[in-house]
Amino acid sequence: MFTGNHTGIQRVALAQAGLALTAALISGGVAGVGAGLAALYGALVALAVSAVLVWHERKSMRHPEWDQHRLFKVFVRAGVERLLLLAGLLIFGLGVLNLAPLPLLLGLLSAQLGWLAAATGR
Repeated sequence: MFTGNHTGIQRVALAQAGLALTAALISGGVAGVGAGLAALYGALVALAVSAVLVWHERKSMRHPEWDQHRLFKVFVRAGVERLLLLAGLLIFGLGVLNLAPLPLLLGLLSAQLGWLAAATGR
C-alpha cells in the first residue's frame, strides 16, 4: 500500500526524472534541439535503468518470506537486467536514432547525479 514514504531507490528515480528535464533544457539551450533531445534520451536511459531496480525492490518487499539466498538471486538478476537494458538502450540511441554521443552521455551522467541528490536528502 502506498503510504507516501519513498525508499532511497524511489527517491533516486524521482530525482532522475527532474534531472532529465533539466539536462534536456540546458543542452537544448546551449547546443540546440538535437543536443537537447540526445541529453533527454540519455537521462531517460538512466531513469529506465533505475526503474528496473525500483521494480525489483517492490517485488521483493511484497515477499517478506524470501530468504537471503532468494534475495541474492534477485540482486544478481537485477544487476544483469540493468546492464543489458543500459547497453541495449545506448546502442539503440547511438546506432538506430543516430543521436549525438556527447550530449547523450552527458544526459546519462547528469541523471546519475540523482543518486547523489537522494543521498544528500533526508
